[in-house]
Amino acid sequence: MTRPTNPPTTPPATAHANPAATPHPAPHEPQATRDLVGIGIGPFNLSLAALAHPLAELDAVFYEQRPAFDWHAGLLIEDATVQVPFLADLVTLVDPASPWSFLNYLKNRERLFPFYFAERFHIRRTEYDAYCRWVADNLPGLRYRHQVDGVRWNPERDVFEVDFTQLDANGQAESLGRTYTRNIALGIGTEPHVPEPLRPLVDTPGVPVIHAADYLDQRATLLAAEHITVVGSGQSGAEVFLDLLRHRPPGREKLHWIGRSEAFAPMEYSKLGLEHFTPDYTRYFHALPEPVREQLVTSQWQLHKGIDAGTIAAIHDELYRRNLGGGWPDAVLTPGVRVRTAGRIATTQIELHLEHVEQGTRSRLTTDAVVLATGYRERPLTRLLAGLDPYLRRDSRERPRVDEEYRLVLDPSVTGAVFVQNTSPHTHGVGTPDLGLAAWRGATILNALTGKEPYPLPHRTAFTTFGLDQQRSPVPPARHPGALTPLRDGT
Repeated sequence: MTRPTNPPTTPPATAHANPAATPHPAPHEPQATRDLVGIGIGPFNLSLAALAHPLAELDAVFYEQRPAFDWHAGLLIEDATVQVPFLADLVTLVDPASPWSFLNYLKNRERLFPFYFAERFHIRRTEYDAYCRWVADNLPGLRYRHQVDGVRWNPERDVFEVDFTQLDANGQAESLGRTYTRNIALGIGTEPHVPEPLRPLVDTPGVPVIHAADYLDQRATLLAAEHITVVGSGQSGAEVFLDLLRHRPPGREKLHWIGRSEAFAPMEYSKLGLEHFTPDYTRYFHALPEPVREQLVTSQWQLHKGIDAGTIAAIHDELYRRNLGGGWPDAVLTPGVRVRTAGRIATTQIELHLEHVEQGTRSRLTTDAVVLATGYRERPLTRLLAGLDPYLRRDSRERPRVDEEYRLVLDPSVTGAVFVQNTSPHTHGVGTPDLGLAAWRGATILNALTGKEPYPLPHRTAFTTFGLDQQRSPVPPARHPGALTPLRDGT
């Protein structure tokens, strides 16, 4: 795991210098009922915890089975940047004065002036990770090495029961515990996705087939291979391919990059296109009929699964540099290709059976190592929420329904709420996994949980009006020049 160069230290007692010094209630005894239990500590629940911290009346605790905060450590490639501006930190977009902001982190580390002169709107991924670790190391109420085993509703006490196992330094069970809470926030994140044809290879020891999530840990082994294939045409695939290319000698690159999409396409990053990641679009998407939402989720891939234009340019620049003396680099880039099956040749090589989607042609590729930049999938909630299954309301595809404020729709007899983070693209759209909406979603959850408005949120966040219904506009339609008047009966 990559940590900041210098561990966070306790700063002098100045305003907002040490955010953990804010007065807060002492932790309750295990049998007392908490207001909120968060399960999982990734960026989204860390954002929720940071926003909950100043709410002194709220007793909250967050559990994570890992020993410390860990965010995509295998992809913290040296020059890779976060694809959202630094303002999309854990808190700033709903509370710019928060002591847990990225700018306060820089102030705490005496790095404000270097950052100011660097003129970076998009920070390096390693820097974002270091910032989150600073928050995680200083924020109270976070419990690491706590593996949540199950959640149940206790109708006699009107509370949720959260059973957990406390782990020792080796990740072994040390003791069992139970917490009672009125509300839950699920932030268990995603897990690496391995396509079915390649799973047997990944599960075989000694075969150099890895997911991009483990790239940095395995980079030395990969670079020692004679020929390397990268599968996946999104941002991770591009970053891995570029990093491998930079580490291979000119003329002897021996790299192959394939992906299912029809092109190594840039991510939609126009200013109006980015408004799909605003609360306005999220509300619009949630109100659409379920079949329409299903179509949009698959058709909008370029909004969040394309490649940053800067990364594409860097790849082309590196290939062009290797072309200056004449000849072509030994690198093959082929989009529109899927892996049908895969197998081993003897014990040292891998054979990929490929199909070109548009041509309908097939071929075989022999390689010595494979990196799967095949993305991530939501971790299933089935086991964790098995105790709540009788209370869950589901959609036509048997997925839990989620209301506009990120609550699972439960039987009315359940008086508590289960909020979900990053598990609802089918109900809240492409912005669900986007870091830029983390603070807004956390504030929405806390406003709903408290029944108050500790974080006032804007009524409008985009210039685009999604749909013909303008009831959410801060200006009444009748007084708004150029306003559209909704017609009845489809006329």
